[in-house]
Amino acid sequence: VQLVESGGGLVQAGGSLRLSCAASGRTFSSYGMGWFRQAPGKEREFVACISWSGDNTAYSGSVKGRFTIARDNAKNTVYLQMNSLKPEDTAVYYCAADSRVHRAVLTTQSINYVYWGQGTQVTVSS
Repeated sequence: VQLVESGGGLVQAGGSLRLSCAASGRTFSSYGMGWFRQAPGKEREFVACISWSGDNTAYSGSVKGRFTIARDNAKNTVYLQMNSLKPEDTAVYYCAADSRVHRAVLTTQSINYVYWGQGTQVTVSS
């Protein structure tokens, strides 16, 4: 399974970016997907996740209301729309694929995600 993120970059505070994660190698539509991020000197943290069907989503408290996760199963792609960006959103963003087919309950725990992309840098200037 290969996950390739894109869409990162440098943006001013208050701006927007949309991250994409293209998946290949297995039945994308059967697995939940998540976005995580890691800032310098900090542990990796959960950002958002979406169920295999796309019907359910979850967000961390720090991004809820500003970020939106979505998926297009026809394109094997998951997206993270990031609005009202803040300097504290600066991090490397990773997409990840759930280890379990058709998981009934969303999981925010990184241990439940078995495949990871290489990450894309997001830098928000003040």
